[in-house]
Amino acid sequence: MAESPLPHPSEDGSGALADEALGARIREYRMKRRMSLRALGAAAQASPGFLSQLERGQANASIGMLRRIAAALGLTVADLFDQSGPTGPRVVRRADRPKLQTAPGSRKFLISQRPLGHLEVYAGEFEPGASTGDDAYTHGDSQEILLVVSGSVRIELDGHPHLLDPGDSIEYLSSTPHRVVNDGETPAEILWIISPPTPD
Repeated sequence: MAESPLPHPSEDGSGALADEALGARIREYRMKRRMSLRALGAAAQASPGFLSQLERGQANASIGMLRRIAAALGLTVADLFDQSGPTGPRVVRRADRPKLQTAPGSRKFLISQRPLGHLEVYAGEFEPGASTGDDAYTHGDSQEILLVVSGSVRIELDGHPHLLDPGDSIEYLSSTPHRVVNDGETPAEILWIISPPTPD
């Protein structure tokens, strides 16, 4: 990993990259996610000082480092270099939703498109008896809303259960340990809306 200051944006023979525009995009995405340099550094295994230099185009980063930074920001390396951004409405067909790995009996799909902006939206499907897993989980410290589309679910927030039916919703901080369970006899579908996006 190269973390040495550079006088000008450049690419060296080791594949390390430094670029003021790249650094500015990293900072923009970090600020959108309300992440501190320290938080991004912890997630990407980099020092806050190095990240500060990188954001100002005064340090170079290996491709491996950029992959870790991108992952911590909920992006791909290609997103970090994409200067075009979305140009208009983006339709996502149900069959084309990106699918995420989940617990048995459940499915989770990304609805909002990368690179993530000010919010992220996921759809979840739970067979009877399925859940998000045996343990509650947390991610970041964002505003999160869970909306039941069909069926019914039990959401546990810091160990406290809340039963939700179609059309019901609940709001909480994503830093609160939470877990979703389908105790019913029919499949359930929910939406998660999170703002700002949180690292995985």
